[in-house]
Amino acid sequence: MSLSSLRRLAAAAGCVIVLGVANFPAHAADSEVAALRAEIERLSERLNALEARGSAAPKPAPAPPQKARKKFGEGLKIKGDFRYRYEFIDEDGKPERNRNRLRARVGISGNVNDTVKAGIQLASGGDNPTSTNQTLDDGFTTKDFGLDLAYVTWAAAENTSVTAGKMKNPMHRAGGSGLIWDGDVNPEGLAMNFDNGLVFVNLAGLYVEERSSSDDSFILGGQVGFDTSLANGAELKAGLGYFGYTNTRGNSPFYDGAARGNTVDIDGNLVNDYRQLELFAELGSMLGDMPVKLFADWVQNTEASEFDSAYAFGIKLGKAGDPGTWDAAWIYQDVEKDAVIATFNDSDFGGGGTDVKGHIFKGKYSVAKNWTAGFTYFLNEINENVGAEKDYQRLQADLQFKF
Repeated sequence: MSLSSLRRLAAAAGCVIVLGVANFPAHAADSEVAALRAEIERLSERLNALEARGSAAPKPAPAPPQKARKKFGEGLKIKGDFRYRYEFIDEDGKPERNRNRLRARVGISGNVNDTVKAGIQLASGGDNPTSTNQTLDDGFTTKDFGLDLAYVTWAAAENTSVTAGKMKNPMHRAGGSGLIWDGDVNPEGLAMNFDNGLVFVNLAGLYVEERSSSDDSFILGGQVGFDTSLANGAELKAGLGYFGYTNTRGNSPFYDGAARGNTVDIDGNLVNDYRQLELFAELGSMLGDMPVKLFADWVQNTEASEFDSAYAFGIKLGKAGDPGTWDAAWIYQDVEKDAVIATFNDSDFGGGGTDVKGHIFKGKYSVAKNWTAGFTYFLNEINENVGAEKDYQRLQADLQFKF
């Protein structure tokens, strides 16, 4: 019987006593009242014993918290961006160009389970590996839209992920420079990334060209480095990288066969193999309330006998983010003919490719939330290594919107 039931019983007994005493004959009252009092005392003692036993009994331990499990579709995200660009190009010996271009991208990503994430992104621009820009021309024709990303990422261990498919570049680009990789290059293959906040390792096996008439070309390489705090809140990130291409010499340049500055033979095939060794460093600090970043990047193709090196250095001030904020940057680059694979480095610097040196000036202003206005100006010299140096200028004015 529960304690509440016993309490109700005791109360009822009390009522019985009162009613009973009132209705009993006088000669029987004394003996009956005594009996009832004895019964109530017995019930009261039992009630007290049960209450004492209940207070002494240990309370059950709370159930352990259940670990939240990710479900299919949980964390599903859809995002995109649109950029409108005006571009002016002035290259010695060629007519000046004025063109309007756009870039449109939309992607979706989500959790497959607790440790696996997948994503797909579509973008304008056709099949060019270094550009998703689409020129406005051809009499209002329908523009190309293609598969820009298709990947799956597995959180294999703490601070470690493995990605397969067509992915965002798994390699660190010092200062955002396109010395080795254009910002629009999304390589294909397998990659592993480790970063514990102090040491980082990026490894990849990337498929470049499958051939039916000769051996395939792929890249084996990666980066290793450290990221540490210095005095006065400064941050230093530095490392080295290595990218080894297979089966380049004697084969046509990648993508469309265009050399873009790399040395080729009379048949248009690459003359060199490419084993690219990279050293890079970034130093971030504050100038008052303004973030400042300095960077340097150097690369050498150990398989070329001449024109085998490239370097870049620069500075960035500010950070465009919240409305009314801005940033500005200056970069100087010098890329010799066979320092890197010309198919994949900066496609705007000097018109794209290698055998280019000069300045890049950038600025960006945040007009409103998710809306920026910016410009990039290239002041370059091209074809110096082949003894046919020419001036090259390019201005890009952008309006970009994210959603």
